[in-house]
Amino acid sequence: MPTIVVEVMPKAELLDPQGKAVTFALARLGKDFATEVRIGKRFEITVDEVTDAILADVKQLADDVFSNSVIEDVVSIEVLQDPAASAPAEASSTAAAL
Repeated sequence: MPTIVVEVMPKAELLDPQGKAVTFALARLGKDFATEVRIGKRFEITVDEVTDAILADVKQLADDVFSNSVIEDVVSIEVLQDPAASAPAEASSTAAAL
């Protein structure tokens, strides 16, 4: 079953207190390579099928429910066809890309 993934992050111009706390914690652990950490939200919506209407509904939900448009941006909406099969590979390719 396909899964639609929505990622929401704090607006770049706003302070991210959770991210700051993690940045300082990493520095205390001797991991001073991180100059900034930002923490967001990820929503996974599993559906029977992906249609244009469903994607439009998810986009509307992302804008109206999943995010607070005053302080957050919806940064991506992605469709994963088989998330169980691609999760380990996706995680390693994402880490390599960063």
